[in-house]
Amino acid sequence: MTYLFLTPSREDVHSLQETEQRSVAGSEDTFLIPLTNDHEPKLVTWSSPNDPLNPLNWSHARKWSATLLVSCFTFISPVSSTMVAPALNEIADDFNINSDIERYLVMSIFLLAYALGPFILAPLSEMYGRVVVLQSANMVYLLFNTVCGFATSREQMLAFRFLSGLGGSAPQAIGGGVLSDCWRKNERGTASAVYGVMPFLGPAIGPIAGGYLTQYMSWRWIFWIVSMADALVQILAFLFLRETYAPKILAMKKKRLQRETGNDLLYTEYDEPDRTFPQLLRKNLVRPFRMLFTQPAIQAIALYRGYQYGLMYLVLASFPTVWEGRYDQPKGTASLNYISLGVGFVIGLQFCGRLIDIVYERLSKYYGDTGRPEYRIPLMIPGGLLVPIGLFIYGWTAEYKTHWIFPNIGACLFAIGLIICFQCCQTYVIDAYTRYAASATGVTAFVRTMAGFSFPLFADSLYRALGLGWGNSLLGFVSLGMGLVAPVLLWVWGEWMRAKSPYCAGEGSSAV
Repeated sequence: MTYLFLTPSREDVHSLQETEQRSVAGSEDTFLIPLTNDHEPKLVTWSSPNDPLNPLNWSHARKWSATLLVSCFTFISPVSSTMVAPALNEIADDFNINSDIERYLVMSIFLLAYALGPFILAPLSEMYGRVVVLQSANMVYLLFNTVCGFATSREQMLAFRFLSGLGGSAPQAIGGGVLSDCWRKNERGTASAVYGVMPFLGPAIGPIAGGYLTQYMSWRWIFWIVSMADALVQILAFLFLRETYAPKILAMKKKRLQRETGNDLLYTEYDEPDRTFPQLLRKNLVRPFRMLFTQPAIQAIALYRGYQYGLMYLVLASFPTVWEGRYDQPKGTASLNYISLGVGFVIGLQFCGRLIDIVYERLSKYYGDTGRPEYRIPLMIPGGLLVPIGLFIYGWTAEYKTHWIFPNIGACLFAIGLIICFQCCQTYVIDAYTRYAASATGVTAFVRTMAGFSFPLFADSLYRALGLGWGNSLLGFVSLGMGLVAPVLLWVWGEWMRAKSPYCAGEGSSAV
């Protein structure tokens, strides 16, 4: 006789007299029930707390393979967003673009689509699973990023950039959900740090390659080379990336058991049989908008992260003005200064990736509980201080044209602060909204990417009006205020705000 680990519904309690033995897991609620053809409703769930199908029980090697593949996707698409920065003048000349705003729009329109995509892709991943949505969207990105290199007009370039941004937004919409699926709270910090550095590292590294490609080859190769790298990651994902979303895994298990047993009344806890497909689609697509407008914790995180991310793109947009205009460096040499941002992101990753889980565990022991998302907050304080300090140094040393190393030191400190703040915010959202981590991270990604889209559009006006010194100082003072208010707000009222949210749940809500 074949057996299946099932959890009885309340209506099935009376039938437990037929139970043959307890589960090896020793749970009081889980029973080993013989599969019969009586077509009774039975709940399909994990076979035990150590069920290898559960992504939380995967080996570290398998968890890291999923994390690194998603991180590679998350690295490549932001590279596309800024890799064209050194080539904007050449693209503008080829397509007769005379307006500064239209010139920056060639770079920023990718981010506009990048911001809108998560509102569609994140809910779809919570309906159909992470992997199928991620890989399908990436194919859209790969196609339109490639044809950007064949564009023959301004209109074609803007349209192809927008469509490639829609596909490229999938990793930032879904990546947080993959981490939530695979990693438990007390081990999630390092994985989140590796994943979270990619949206920053990509924009910092992209212009370096873009500068040399534009100087020695053609701006069209910027798109083609990125597509080659993305195609390689896509092949690896086809081979090694497995589904991580628990409702999808259990749904596949249910279908397999239905075929084997002939019992069509098997169901999972995530099934909603009373809803039609249009109702389910509407519910999932509306969820991110509801979270954005009804969740104060997400609003606070989204505004803070959005401002910091917008600052990064504004600083990136100012680099050609500083290094090519003020320091008279050739395009290839000027692009090397982006290394300072990359170095800062790596240093911040090492600092935050190691400490965020340590701080979490020590605070859990100090307060005598199993951990709260608010234990991710303390590291936001040093990060929030480094951002304005870096901006002040970068702005004033460039204003007075000191040795080139000093603006790079400021940019490096700025990058360290950015990645620390970002990691804390990212991990907080994943911890607080475990089952709906994809929607929650998609919402915060929307706000931050809209800031990344819009901030570069006023970069020239800001620096012309205030100069590099006072322009960056103004941005730094605003960042300092937000960096002090946001952590205090989340630490004091975070738990109260989460308690009133229907989307917050405990550990493993997305997977058990």
